[in-house]
Amino acid sequence: MNNDNVNVSSNPNYGKYGMRGMHIKDFLLKYNVVLMLLILIVSSSLLSDVFFTSQNISNLLRQSIPLLLVSVGMLLVIITGGIDLSVGSVAALGSMVVSIALTNWGFASSSSLLLAILISAAVGLALGSVSGLLVSYSGMAPFVVTLAMMTMARGISYMLTNGQPVRLPLEQSSTQILSSFGSKSMPLLGIAWPILLGIVVVLIFYLLMKYTALGRLLIATGSNETAVLFAGINPKKYKFFAYAVCGMLSAIAGIIVTSRSGVGVPVTGVGLELDAIAACVIGGASLAGGRGTVINTVIGVLILVLIGNIMNLLSVPDYPQQVIKGLIIIGAVFLQSVESKKATA
Repeated sequence: MNNDNVNVSSNPNYGKYGMRGMHIKDFLLKYNVVLMLLILIVSSSLLSDVFFTSQNISNLLRQSIPLLLVSVGMLLVIITGGIDLSVGSVAALGSMVVSIALTNWGFASSSSLLLAILISAAVGLALGSVSGLLVSYSGMAPFVVTLAMMTMARGISYMLTNGQPVRLPLEQSSTQILSSFGSKSMPLLGIAWPILLGIVVVLIFYLLMKYTALGRLLIATGSNETAVLFAGINPKKYKFFAYAVCGMLSAIAGIIVTSRSGVGVPVTGVGLELDAIAACVIGGASLAGGRGTVINTVIGVLILVLIGNIMNLLSVPDYPQQVIKGLIIIGAVFLQSVESKKATA
């Protein structure tokens, strides 16, 4: 039989535009988030001459790091089938704790700065762990638990200073080092320290999700928790892990905000939870759990930051930015549903 004479029209992948047309459609569905990012970059460069300047790119990347850290933590939670609404409030509490430690608790020396940072990160870890315990071991709804934690963490942030901002004393060596971390770059590579931290965090969690059993079990927990349980594996500890890490990364994000501004304010991170969820969804993570990648979440973060950046360069008010973000989220969810239907067809 001559295989060259096979009737390709009988192939279900052969449509109006032939095999190549279907391949293009699949490509667009699979890499829609990358294409969206490229379109935004090209559009931004055409709309503003300032966009591709080194100063603007550096500022853009610096500003994205707190959202990036929170979004990576949010991704872990979403992959397990949950959600964390407390990340913005935990970031505020992390900011306040490190500010108070450097100002009122005697952490003035350079050697004590690391301890202040560890205390702040531990507070975030503790709050995330409480949410994880209530969600995974008590069976409470993630939305309710993290909504309560959001309110509590924000309330604690206000209570610590009666709602007043805490300005870091510039004469202290610990403050100088923290401010240098937020504003300066590596001497040799010229990469800003917060950007370097973001790269390290992304690399760690990319390797964790891609090549470790922990990453695979996090995904499996969100995909089919019952199957994981029947396999003799306790899915509760993986949910707990996701919330705990999310809390810690949120507190670290608050510390980075303080390092750039030089002041701790209890309103830090307002709306951050919505941006983090949006970044994950734009990056293709499913709110039903079981799907999402670190790299695509990074792209989702860049898309959101790019929207804000070009709007600011064009002097567009904040309100239209919210509308555009909403439209992009709707579009991303729509593309997810199309891709899911295609996969199950």
